[in-house]
Amino acid sequence: MKLNARNVLKGKIKSVEVGPVNAELTLEVAPGLLITSIITKKSCEDLRLKVRKKAYPVIKASSVIIATD
Repeated sequence: MKLNARNVLKGKIKSVEVGPVNAELTLEVAPGLLITSIITKKSCEDLRLKVRKKAYPVIKASSVIIATD
């Protein structure tokens, strides 16, 4: 797998909720650290995503904004 995104994490799928158009996936990338992503239902089917399967969340953003109270 080759990507131009620099933030590629390795994770395991903890849950998959498939709706009529989209699917919501939650991946555990470290003990207790979860990332949730919404992708198309078709992509979920094409990638054969299911609970306990390894997957790689790829994060590409031009900026990350931090705020405090």
